Amino acid sequence: MDATVAKTGTEGKTWGGGNRPLNASYGKMMMWFFIVSDALTFSGFIASYGFSRFKFIDAWPIADEVFTHVPFLHGVPAPMYYVAFMTFILIFSSVTMVLAVDAGHRMQKKKVIWYMFATIIGGAIFVGSQAWEWATFIKGDYGAVETKGGKILQFLDTEGERVAIADFAVELPTARVTHESKNGIWYQSEPETQTSFSFEEVKAGFLANDNLLVRTQYLDENGEPTVLSREASVNKIVNDGKLVVEGANLIRNEYGHPLFADFFFFITGFHGFHVFSGVVINIIIFFNVIIGTYERRKSYEMVEKVGLYWHFVDLVWVFVFTFFYLV
Repeated sequence: MDATVAKTGTEGKTWGGGNRPLNASYGKMMMWFFIVSDALTFSGFIASYGFSRFKFIDAWPIADEVFTHVPFLHGVPAPMYYVAFMTFILIFSSVTMVLAVDAGHRMQKKKVIWYMFATIIGGAIFVGSQAWEWATFIKGDYGAVETKGGKILQFLDTEGERVAIADFAVELPTARVTHESKNGIWYQSEPETQTSFSFEEVKAGFLANDNLLVRTQYLDENGEPTVLSREASVNKIVNDGKLVVEGANLIRNEYGHPLFADFFFFITGFHGFHVFSGVVINIIIFFNVIIGTYERRKSYEMVEKVGLYWHFVDLVWVFVFTFFYLV
């Protein structure tokens, strides 16, 4: 039997792709492979977030009530304004990256330098803003009480406005003696207090103020968090209250369901790492442009490859912003 394989068409071109399939270089193809695999990873994260939110829809925090802060404007409610500003900065940096790639195709070194510099500044502003948002989210704003069942109770006045626990909690003297090493052989250091006030101090202040009410994390028939009557609020705090929660971490969350904080830290943190990595890579390429590396190669393809990554990071944030903050 003849083992010779018949070829179709021109000699050696059975597929026709050659060593530049889709007319793309090896480096550009590998960047596309990375982008596709990373896109699948982010898709899994966002799908998991959507599933968890749907499962706990009656206890999920409302983004407009969580992300209300703007730097240097303390006490001014501005829901989602700063997040929208961050989004605009990142999208604008994608525009400057497009201009840098276009200038590279035209071999215009000075324009590439300026556009890449603008892209780096935009990325740095976004990363810094995200770090500030994390710090604000972790610190918290009003504080809350966690019940014995792990639910969150927030405080309102009779006008329906949120009240911080610092505004009504009272300091109580305590006769408790701190456990010291000299008191026993099985000594273990006590953890430092994690909240500004103890539960007893918050409870005493709440009972002393008749104009305070409790809001649970569950939604009523109108889709709003349920506000209890004064009598029901007192009963809930006295009989079901357990500890004070300030801010958010991977275990507790003053804004509502703890999974909300878990997904916030994981998804925005993973995306923020991508943006930070992109800024570092852009800086490296930026200095290579300045010293004329790509002029000598007579090609700015490296700028185009890092541009693909940067556009991907921007596109991912559009989905994160839409599904995490807006929907």
